[in-house]
Amino acid sequence: MNSFIKIVEIQGEKYKINLSNPVQRFLNNPILTCHDVNRIWDNPALKVITVHNAGVTEFDDKTILLFRSHLRNGISLIGLAQSNNGLTNWKINSTPFLKPCTKNDKIAEGLDINHLIENEKGGVEDPRITKINDTYFITYSAYHGTIKDRVRISMATTKDFKSVVRYGTIMDIDMRNVVIFPQKINNKFVALFRPNDNTIDVTGGKYSEIHIGYSDDIFKNKWQLNNEALMKQSGGPSSFSDKIGPGAPPIKTKYGWLSIFHGVRKTMDGNPYVLGVMLHNLENPQKIKVSNIPILFPSHDDCKVKSSDYIHVPNVVFSCGAKRLNDGTIFIYYGGNDTVLNVGISHEDVLAELCNKYPQDALTGQPLYNI
Repeated sequence: MNSFIKIVEIQGEKYKINLSNPVQRFLNNPILTCHDVNRIWDNPALKVITVHNAGVTEFDDKTILLFRSHLRNGISLIGLAQSNNGLTNWKINSTPFLKPCTKNDKIAEGLDINHLIENEKGGVEDPRITKINDTYFITYSAYHGTIKDRVRISMATTKDFKSVVRYGTIMDIDMRNVVIFPQKINNKFVALFRPNDNTIDVTGGKYSEIHIGYSDDIFKNKWQLNNEALMKQSGGPSSFSDKIGPGAPPIKTKYGWLSIFHGVRKTMDGNPYVLGVMLHNLENPQKIKVSNIPILFPSHDDCKVKSSDYIHVPNVVFSCGAKRLNDGTIFIYYGGNDTVLNVGISHEDVLAELCNKYPQDALTGQPLYNI
């Protein structure tokens, strides 16, 4: 019986959120497309074919998005857009916020600028934003300039979204999807990591594990990851069976830290991405409950484009950022088909109830409830 219902009103429209439909699509999706960006970035070298996978935060009473875009030559860069309400009337900065590193960029003391340039020459993408005190920490994927598929997570900081300082790679191993908690817990910085491995198959091995890590000094990029995975899939039937990774930085609620993650299950016709949710204990983030039921599956509504537009990867929903409103409403910013940027509307009460009522074993993926 689906009696757990929240009614969320956004811009005069009512969205019914419940355990059967934990995320409703914003009726005016997509909120950003390549056409919006290309009207601002009119240099042909900066013409983009996608806008997706955006980190989100609040700054100066505005919602800030750092979005990923593909140039036509295949390299990704990161742009900035801002809005008064986080949904409409986005103002896009006239130049990209982050491009592959050059000698003109500001880096932290003690780093080798040539190493950063080499490490980012292949593109920068998938930013996550975490505010701690007055500093915004941005983690992003950096692709090597000449080594195919070599990716490192790097970190940059800003206090005003104008001046940026790069701190280089968080760890000198292949890594994806690093998200930082927005406050220290037990006097340590905390983050979630998705290690890569060296297999050719992009679904398998450590791609099916999420690890938690701790640091005494976030600026020195010295993280200690727990050896045992925080969440792992054993390969059995599941919407997350073949690949998982942290998505949006955790959101603090009365129920615990809500984490949006992504999961993949291989099919005969591709690798559809879904969004899932887990709940961390506020004082001990290693103690988690994971909903066995995804919160969002990809659909045709996630990639509304012109018939002449390029579509990058079909059947994908992917989030790098979410924000909580004062009433517990959650806006989930997600890419559709790695092509356009959308918003999903949910509520913390429903997401927490999914974790409590329909959990899975965190280390096998097996459901812990009766079907």
